[in-house]
Amino acid sequence: MMEAYIEQVDEKWRDSFAKLADVIATNIPAGFEQTMNYDMISYVVPLSLYPKGYHVTPNTPLPFISLAAQKRHIAVYHMGIYADANLLSWFQEEYAKRVPTKLNMGKSCIRFSSTKNIPFDLLGELVSKMTPGEWINRYEGELTK
Repeated sequence: MMEAYIEQVDEKWRDSFAKLADVIATNIPAGFEQTMNYDMISYVVPLSLYPKGYHVTPNTPLPFISLAAQKRHIAVYHMGIYADANLLSWFQEEYAKRVPTKLNMGKSCIRFSSTKNIPFDLLGELVSKMTPGEWINRYEGELTK
């Protein structure tokens, strides 16, 4: 599934995208499951671990991280930085220390419009910082707000 997606990625993004996909797969904590969601490589909390699933789409695993190659950038969607202000601050500070270019991101989307300055090591650290259990707790906390 992941290989088929990578094969169709535009050649200008493909090597960096494949490396980023590998960094995520290598560093994501045990318990997350790789799947295809929203036409992206995704890591979710499976229904076997969290039967409630995603509140927006019941009976769907809880999304956590997705990776996509868009026309103008590579995108990493990390729901943890959307829900955890401390994790977001850590990431923003570390990014500024390690990368010479300005951080381009939305609420959960980190965009890389050039392959030259993708901080693979930092993204590996980011991915490793939240377990499925921690994500479930944070997610449920956000739902009760």
